[in-house]
Amino acid sequence: MATFVVVHAAGDGAWSWQLVESELRERGHDMVAPDLPANDESAGLWDYAETVVDAIADRTNLVVVAHSFGGFTGPLVCERVPVDALVLVAAMLPSPGEAPHDWWDNTGLRQARQEAGVADADDIATYYHDVPPELTAEAQRRVRQHPSERAAMEPWPLPAWPDVRTHYLLCREDRFLPADWTRRMVADRLGITADELDGGHCPMLSRPADLARRLEAYARPG
Repeated sequence: MATFVVVHAAGDGAWSWQLVESELRERGHDMVAPDLPANDESAGLWDYAETVVDAIADRTNLVVVAHSFGGFTGPLVCERVPVDALVLVAAMLPSPGEAPHDWWDNTGLRQARQEAGVADADDIATYYHDVPPELTAEAQRRVRQHPSERAAMEPWPLPAWPDVRTHYLLCREDRFLPADWTRRMVADRLGITADELDGGHCPMLSRPADLARRLEAYARPG
């Protein structure tokens, strides 16, 4: 049995992973998905990580799953507790010393989104274009302020990515992180080839069963 430790995206919360949690529990696994301290403007990236570590408690066989902005926090969790794997799902990938505020220009994402024709899309078209309407409405109702100004402006604190088995799962129809650009980012910043899943930026809402199967496979060694 694995314990999947979810680090949710900016503006999001643990609720959006409930469908994936149900799928994984049916397969005999556990999940920890805490809400990050989104309303605390004094909270930094290490505070986000400590919230996750506290939620893990004494669980073992950990697979950290970081979605979108969670890519800034997931690796910090891996520095705090022993984990079997880190899975990055449509995640932002920081470099050492890079603040989230600077990440957009440093990576060229703004230009990539313009070239892909998705730069001017609204939030629903960007994040939820393949999500069932009732879940899209729930996501809009539950939007939370995140990250804090402190977390957005402070440099990413690790000197390098953690020495842990790492997988990246990109979404082929992602309108926030276009697929071609993401393939290059993953190769440049992690030195690995991204795995791929059909669908948009929020597969935990649009394709929970498919995502759960992928996560379960990542939990296996090798």
